[in-house]
Amino acid sequence: MDDAGHDPREAHTLDAMRRLAKSLTAGDLDHTLERITAAAVEILPGTHYASITVRHADGRLETFAETDPMLLGLDAAQYEFQEGPCYEAATEEAYVVSPHLASDDRFPRYAAVAVAAGIRAQAGIRLFETPKPPAQGALNLYSRDVGSFSDMSILGRLFAHQSALALDYAREVHNLREAMKTRQLIGRAVGIAMERYQMSEERAFAFLARVSQMRNVKIRAIAEEFVAETEGRFDA
Repeated sequence: MDDAGHDPREAHTLDAMRRLAKSLTAGDLDHTLERITAAAVEILPGTHYASITVRHADGRLETFAETDPMLLGLDAAQYEFQEGPCYEAATEEAYVVSPHLASDDRFPRYAAVAVAAGIRAQAGIRLFETPKPPAQGALNLYSRDVGSFSDMSILGRLFAHQSALALDYAREVHNLREAMKTRQLIGRAVGIAMERYQMSEERAFAFLARVSQMRNVKIRAIAEEFVAETEGRFDA
């Protein structure tokens, strides 16, 4: 507490959250991921670098929005060894902190790689889980200083919550845009079928749906084939 009875840590947390709200502006998915990692470096104490790990439905792990190219190698090492805060936050635990990597016996192989790259402390925070398609994402925080992230639990979780809200919005925008593209594409394919086979709009759509069922592929894929084939004829 200061002389006026205020807790400096609480004031810092409130200030950090205000800056975070300004940093996470609305945008597309790639933009939002980049803003999250940039804001983490700017706002979270002790954070020098940040990246996001996404675990896909097939179990594959992939790095996005890294603030430094060095992180691609560090994240890849965690995926390969299947150990490290980054790996655990994306696959098992919701919140993993290692303030002193060199002496952390949970990650013996990865810690050697990280310390050699100048990373002394690290944290992983789960950002999201999606059921369809199933995926998990985690924010990876890296520090050059021993002891970082040892006392950031509340701020880290608040940051993750705010970031998850921004990601939810970005995914909704992305899904809406994809839905509009699909609708436009199917509309073009229906028009092609109507002209090619002298069908009504209703019968043309039913025809595409029947081909989709017979081949066990999405109707969008059938529409793409129709459009590509027609455009190929015109190009020829």
